[in-house]
Amino acid sequence: MLTILTALTTLGGCTAARWYLNRTSRRDGEYAGGRVKLRALWNEGAAFGLGIRFEAVVAASFAALGALWTQRKRSPVGVGLILGGGISNLLERLRQGKVYDYIQFPKAPGRIKQYIFNLADFAILLGGLCLSARKKKR
Repeated sequence: MLTILTALTTLGGCTAARWYLNRTSRRDGEYAGGRVKLRALWNEGAAFGLGIRFEAVVAASFAALGALWTQRKRSPVGVGLILGGGISNLLERLRQGKVYDYIQFPKAPGRIKQYIFNLADFAILLGGLCLSARKKKR
C-alpha cells in the first residue's frame, strides 16, 4: 500500500509541476544564485536525449516498471518513487510523443550542467538510491 501511495503522490506532484510550468510565465529564470535554472525543453529522445526510437523507449519502460514492481517489499518508498516518476514520464511520452524537461544546473561540475531534467527524473533517481541502499545487519 505504501508503494502505491508513494507512486500516486509522486505522479500527482510531477503532473502538477509540468502543468504549472507549462502554463506560466515563470517557465524561464535563474534561482539560487544561478545554480538552478528553469528552462523549458521538450525531450523527444530517451534519457539524456539519446536518439532511441519511440516504440523501443515505451516497450523498455513498460518492461522496467513491471520488473520493478517485484522489488516493492525490499523498498516500498523507493519503488513507489521510481514507479511514480517512470509512469509520469511514460504518460507524457504516450500523450505528447516527448517529455517536458525544465530544470537545469548550469554551475554543476562536468557534463551535468548541459542536461535538463524534470521532477520525475529526480523521483526516479531518489527511488533508485533508496532501492540500492543496503540495510545494516543487526
